[in-house]
Amino acid sequence: MRLSKLFKNAPTVNITGLCSDSRKVKPGNIYFCLPGITHDGHDFINQALENGAKCIVHSKKLEEMKSGAVYIRVDDVIDAMNQCARLFYSKPADKMLMYGVTGTNGKSTISNIIRNIRNTIEPCGYIGTISIEYGNVKLAPDLTTPDPLVLHKTMSDMVQKGMKACALEVSSHGLAQHRVDAIKFDVAIFTNFTYDHLDFHGTLDNYFEAKSLLFKNLVKQDGVSILNIDDEKYEDLRSISKAKVISYGIDRECDYRAINVVLDSHYSRFDLVYGGKTYKVKTNLVATYNIYNLLASIAALHETGMDLQEIIDQCEHLPQIDGRLEQIDLGQPYHVVVDFAHTPDGMEKIMQFGRQICKDKKLIAVFGSAGKRDIAKRKVFGEIADQYCDLIILTEDDPRDEDPKEIADQIKEGIKSTQNIFIEDRYEAIRQAVENANEGDAILLLGKGDESFIYRENGRAPWIGDNVAVKECIEKYTNQAA
Repeated sequence: MRLSKLFKNAPTVNITGLCSDSRKVKPGNIYFCLPGITHDGHDFINQALENGAKCIVHSKKLEEMKSGAVYIRVDDVIDAMNQCARLFYSKPADKMLMYGVTGTNGKSTISNIIRNIRNTIEPCGYIGTISIEYGNVKLAPDLTTPDPLVLHKTMSDMVQKGMKACALEVSSHGLAQHRVDAIKFDVAIFTNFTYDHLDFHGTLDNYFEAKSLLFKNLVKQDGVSILNIDDEKYEDLRSISKAKVISYGIDRECDYRAINVVLDSHYSRFDLVYGGKTYKVKTNLVATYNIYNLLASIAALHETGMDLQEIIDQCEHLPQIDGRLEQIDLGQPYHVVVDFAHTPDGMEKIMQFGRQICKDKKLIAVFGSAGKRDIAKRKVFGEIADQYCDLIILTEDDPRDEDPKEIADQIKEGIKSTQNIFIEDRYEAIRQAVENANEGDAILLLGKGDESFIYRENGRAPWIGDNVAVKECIEKYTNQAA
């Protein structure tokens, strides 16, 4: 693409690609000098030029400008990069129905429900924490919401593969760092707002301000905001949303409401009240929080043209979402649940479900807390587990360069009466849980979900996955007297 197509009054030189990492620049690329927390892209211009950058986009005054490259100074490099990515990849988001999902918990579940049901009428892609998926393509993600260059390239690939819609998880980091600024969403969905990511945002107010950007920036004339009326932030989001607001919930009157909810360990039933009519819904999703996730998905799909009864028919047999309340059943006499829960709210909700399914039997939880992330929530994890569990097995969970034992000790500060042990090796911790489980008990493996890696001191290391590990342990170590 010609540079003049990306910037007004720029020369008509040919541009081969876009890059913000000077180490990865290829001949003919534009290099964007991004400001950073620890590094400034302006400091690596020479490296970008040595690797063949044809154009340098910068915001600071430069002492030296070498010949052979075009220098373009802008007020905001991030904004320029967003707009360039949109144009360079031929405006891919404009060619798909775009669902954006944000909130503390539930983003992956809702995005996948939308994709799976939308796929029954037209091809729909997914970008988020679990994977990047479209058609027969499935890729490992790097970030929940990728940086703009990766994001627009991915959406372009989706369009080329025939996708007509895309469900995108929009994280608070992604919003705060302006990764989705060049996407015009058709639907913005809010799940809930609870304590998380204060290591990055600093305060809950800042965290909410980041989340709210998705709704403030929903500018399409026929755009729709789908909001959880039972969440304390509903009124705030309703007042700032520039689009039509549609509500969903259980406890209050709203546009899409679930009443007469019946919960079982393997299915749920409820009556959906919409438009003065009542619809019977049965789903293989379990737990109250998944009723909310399903309501949000139903609302989003119906508001974008799908027949309501067709949506409801698809709810009964939804594909299992890896690592999200994933129940492992190899015929063992106890329950096993693998879940990504890594926030206090998510932890409490999954433990409430665990207590529900094991009733007066033993509830065993295996978890840790990520290193270099939000230290304050560690004690809270201990307090929550102390309230619901009979045995707590603390273990590693992305410790990075922190000592897993020290992390566990901080969690233990919140544990007052429940039996607990520390086993650093995650596989051994899972094995210990299996060996301690008897008939009717429940094991919760929390924090990692379906992830096949663990972040340690030297970066990302392979991990077989909690679901794989527990299946091996069930086959080898199940208490035969259970």
